[in-house]
Amino acid sequence: MKIHNMPSCLRTPALGLAMSLLIADPSAATVSDIASNGFTLKIDTHIAASPDKVYATLIEPARWWSSDHTFSGNANNLRLEARAGGCWCETLPNGGSVTHLTVVYVDPGKALRLRGALGPFQALAVTGALTWKLEPAADGTHVSVTYALGGYNNGGFAELAQAGDGVLTAQVGRLKKVLESSSPGH
Repeated sequence: MKIHNMPSCLRTPALGLAMSLLIADPSAATVSDIASNGFTLKIDTHIAASPDKVYATLIEPARWWSSDHTFSGNANNLRLEARAGGCWCETLPNGGSVTHLTVVYVDPGKALRLRGALGPFQALAVTGALTWKLEPAADGTHVSVTYALGGYNNGGFAELAQAGDGVLTAQVGRLKKVLESSSPGH
């Protein structure tokens, strides 16, 4: 299957997955469920920062999301409006734009839920729910991320689930790195 207008690293899912696993802790990620009509990804990690600090950084994706996984090639074009109905959007050249996800639930410092289809999934007949839960833990915050995607894809979801897991795991790893160091490194 060929999907146009997606980040180049995802045009070959195996390469995207391999690169993503090099920069994140793969032991924290799981494709927890996969079926012919969708999948669920779960990622758990500990971040050595308070829930409020994690949340404040989470809602600024330009600080931690990789430019390699954007349509414009520049994470600085990302913005997230942390309110119900808000947009996780990206500005494209020549006045273009992309809605990555729509915010449906906000509990600052505790939870953020968004709906939609990330990146290459937008070209498919699918939708998803991305939930971030933040819980105080010893010396920081336990972060739990769940992305449940469902719908129709000719050929199923096995390969897409693995690639999506690698990419999302890498982004969670980048969030952790930004919060635990001073280097966002797009």
